Parts: sequence; C-alpha cells; structure tokens
Amino acid sequence: MSGGVDSSVAAALLTREGYEVIGVTMQLSGDASRCCSLEDADDARRVADALGIRFFVANYADLFRKEVIENFADEYLAGRTPIPCVTCNSRFKFEHLMSRASVFGSKSVATGHYARIERDEQSGLARLFRSRDRRKDQSYFLFELSQDQLQRARFPLGEMSKDEVRMLAREIGLATADKAESQEICFVPDGDYAAMVEKIRPEASEASGEIVDNDGQVLAQHRGIHRFTIGQRHGLGIDHANKPLYVSRIDPETGRIVVGDREDLASTTAEVGRVNWVSGVVPSEPVRARVQIRHRHEAVLATVHVVDEGRVQVEFDEAVEAVTPGQAAVFYDSEANDEVFGGGWIDELRS
Repeated sequence: MSGGVDSSVAAALLTREGYEVIGVTMQLSGDASRCCSLEDADDARRVADALGIRFFVANYADLFRKEVIENFADEYLAGRTPIPCVTCNSRFKFEHLMSRASVFGSKSVATGHYARIERDEQSGLARLFRSRDRRKDQSYFLFELSQDQLQRARFPLGEMSKDEVRMLAREIGLATADKAESQEICFVPDGDYAAMVEKIRPEASEASGEIVDNDGQVLAQHRGIHRFTIGQRHGLGIDHANKPLYVSRIDPETGRIVVGDREDLASTTAEVGRVNWVSGVVPSEPVRARVQIRHRHEAVLATVHVVDEGRVQVEFDEAVEAVTPGQAAVFYDSEANDEVFGGGWIDELRS
C-alpha cells in the first residue's frame, strides 16, 4: 500500500471478496514530499484502519538507495538513460515484498498496478496483459516478473479505469480517494535528474566534454554526459539557428555528445540484453511482436531474433526515432498488442 488511491482500492476490493488482507507500506525514503514516504505511510495506515485490516511499515530505504537510486546515477554516468520504475517494481514490489509476504504466511501479493494476469488452463502458465484502461496501462514496467512471481501476483484494478477507481474510493469513503498522482520519478520530484546524479555521485559535478557534429567538429563544451539523453533538443548550449539539432549518440569513453539532424535519430535495429521471457521459455524461432521502447511510446512491429538466452536483436519494420540505451524494450503480441511476451534492456543501436 503506497498511500495512493490505487493500492487503497485494490485492498478494499480484496477485503470485499473475503480475503484476509494485510497492508504493507514499503518506506523507501524519509522525505515526506516523495512517494513511499512517512506521510504516504500515514495515508495507507488510515485506509487500513478504515478497512479493518492489519498494517505494517517495512523500511527498505537503505536497500532502495543501493539498488535503485545509486544505479540510476551510475547509468547516467555510463551514457545511458535509466528507467528506475522497472527495477523498483521487479525488485521491491515483488521480489522483496514477496519475501516479506512469505513471513506472514500470505499466498499472494496484490498491488494497485493497471495490468492483468490470466492463467492458461492447459499449460498452467501465468500470462501478463495490458490493463483494460490503456491510458493507465503499467504492463511496460512489469516485463521482468518471473513465472513464480506472476503466479503469486494479483492486480485487482486490471479491468477498471482510473475514473472507476476514484469513484469507488469515494463511495467507500477512503481518505485517498482524491489524492493527486505523482508524475515524476519518486526520488526526483522536481525533475532535475542532473542535480540528483551529482548529489549521489559528487564527482559528476566536475565532469566536462565536447559536443560535436557527425564529422567530429566541436560545436560547444558541456558539463557532463549525465545531462543528456538520446533525442534531446533543448539545453544543448549551441547557437545553431539554421536548423534544430538533436543528441544522436553519447560516448561515455570520450565524454563526447554527438548531435545531428532529426534523421540521425532513426534506428532500424537494437541490441537488447538481460532479456526475460514471461513464459520462462526462450523461443527457438524469431518472434513477430510489437515492441515498445518507452513507457509512452506506441509499440511498433518488429522481429525479435534470439542471440542467446539473455540477449536478442530487434529488427523494426520501419525505422524508429530515439531508441535509447538504458530504456526497456518490451515485447507484446503482434496482433492485439495486448499480451506481454517479454522484454529487456536496450544496449546499443544500429542505423
């Protein structure tokens, strides 16, 4: 229970269905302005009291800093653009929380995610799907979940819209019914990623390098590659009135930022590592899929070629803009674009 309306309603629905529900808030930060803070824990406790369920706060702040926040900084310093919400979901809301649930003797872990799980009667496999409310779908963040985790997971909101969730929360009288949603990464509430990287890794504040064009001509100096991401147009510090320039490549070894035309952002192939297949079985043949390369990206048709157990090469049917190392590439079925087959982490691009 994060202290938001979604997990509050998930708990309420399961209570209504007659389950013995135990509420757990994972305290990931001591800052009351952030997600999973002490203030959020107080909101979750009020909801638990209203539902008449047991409630606990589990302090994971140190582990969260090590596994999520420090990794976030290190990824930027390596020239990649991280997506910490995936790690937070797979490591904390499922791996760590499921371990905690076992201590309570709980058979399942339920969350307020907008996603769906279906059990295949013949194979017994758990299958992961987008939520009915495509605007709120969070399946992109869940591709790392294993079969064991999916078998134990419950997503009570998978068939509901956000409006329905808030309406139900008001009907029940939950204190979180109209609580605002967080739109930024929880530990970067002001959206200043560069400042957060420098706070975690102070040596980054001393970094510098060159911004060059495709021919290697130096156009400007910069104050660290952690200030840039693929596709970035603004904040380059270049007086180039003739045409807009975009970051097309980040070279962590030389500290160079390469900029070019919008056409330079196009990629037809991406190398994807640390791949997880939801079924637990690595395909023996190339897979036709719709591949989503960012949370808000429209999944596009591609062929996924297995290189080895943990690596694939994705060949897009048409060139895709700003495929970014460090982001996740998630594979959905090619027709309905509804079921998650698997996903991995974008390593490098090829034009």
